[in-house]
Amino acid sequence: MNLGIVAAFGYGILSLLGGIIGYIQAKSKVSLLSGSMSGLLLIFSAYCQLQGQTWGLTVAAFITGILIFFFALRLAKTRKFMPAGLMIILGMLTLAVIINQIFVSK
Repeated sequence: MNLGIVAAFGYGILSLLGGIIGYIQAKSKVSLLSGSMSGLLLIFSAYCQLQGQTWGLTVAAFITGILIFFFALRLAKTRKFMPAGLMIILGMLTLAVIINQIFVSK
């Protein structure tokens, strides 16, 4: 298991839990749906990479990039660091690790 898989799996868990917490605190069904979908897709892509599917980390990088973009828009709109700012920082770290792992493995 490499660091890219761990990063994708961890960010997926964080996204999944964030969606659940968003639903519990604000009753936001959109947060629950988007957090669950993106989190499960990240976990699935990390699992696929773990099973030897080379496209797994590419999918994880794409999903992470979309989440960074979404949370940047959200941070610009709300001007609140939590949760958007935290997810941007962790997403950029995750994306850097995943991209590094993609290019190192080639």
